[in-house]
Amino acid sequence: MGRKRCVGADCSKMAAGCCGVKKQKLSGSPGAGGPGGAGSGVAGTGHCGSELGIGSSSTVVAGNVNRMNGLGGPGGSSSSSNNTNALSPAPGGYNSTGLSPTLSPGSGGRKMVVSAEMCCFCFDVLYCHLYGYQPPRTPRFTNDPYPLFVTWKIGRDKRLRGCIGTFSAMNLHSGLREYTLTSALKDSRFPPMTRDELPRLFCSVSLLTNFEDVGDYLDWEVGVHGIRIEFFSEKGSKRTATYLPEVAKEQGWDHIQTIDSLLRKGGYKAPITNDFRKTIKLTRYRSEKMTMSYAEYIAHRQHHHYQNGIGHPLPPYNHYS
Repeated sequence: MGRKRCVGADCSKMAAGCCGVKKQKLSGSPGAGGPGGAGSGVAGTGHCGSELGIGSSSTVVAGNVNRMNGLGGPGGSSSSSNNTNALSPAPGGYNSTGLSPTLSPGSGGRKMVVSAEMCCFCFDVLYCHLYGYQPPRTPRFTNDPYPLFVTWKIGRDKRLRGCIGTFSAMNLHSGLREYTLTSALKDSRFPPMTRDELPRLFCSVSLLTNFEDVGDYLDWEVGVHGIRIEFFSEKGSKRTATYLPEVAKEQGWDHIQTIDSLLRKGGYKAPITNDFRKTIKLTRYRSEKMTMSYAEYIAHRQHHHYQNGIGHPLPPYNHYS
């Protein structure tokens, strides 16, 4: 269907975008102007969640996304972060296998790139920043380049607290350092994170892959693909918006509802017609995700807090308030 792989330089042109939903509810007929309750476009950074939609930007922010689909084969499925297993202490730094990344059927059992140690590293970076310690040393996990998102949720109901990422492939060591703090402190939808919030946080790392440009805006599968759209606003300016793979399925949306929600998030205000939808340029992609709670992070740090390069005292752990 006119699909084209997006690799190398082609992918680097993709600005990071908002992807996800922040307590968004659809209203009205999706074919008559699209869903209501849309969020605003974000320039410069991109969100990924249910209240996202980036506008011509080079970074992405996430909304209220509870889970991300895995990738690697057809028929990817999503796995709720609510079902994340406890981290089991393991010798040798972050190499714990207690948490499993979200896998997709058809991956052939291949090893996923995303890992629990990446979430540990993000918590380390945020903790050191909030308490004024030296940043953690270089982690042991791979430093290969990937488009990535860092998502923070908070509380028992896992409310979105911040999510920003990029569609430009970044080396994971520097990319996770950067977007850990950007998502925690500079998500325009939320105030900067504070120390008091640490014990109630959940961190998710999402790596994006398998980008494909498609000729038909309906050529993607709900619950399997994330989508990024490019379109022109009523004033003729190019706009972009994205949802991670799990968003449409979580919200119970079909293809049209998802597309219309993205258009609204990207700032399109005119009535949405089928002819206009056909003008959209759509790129589909997949993702793999790992989620870790603060409690799991602390349990791991109690066994390995010198091995990851941090010599300061362990952060306090308080149960949910």
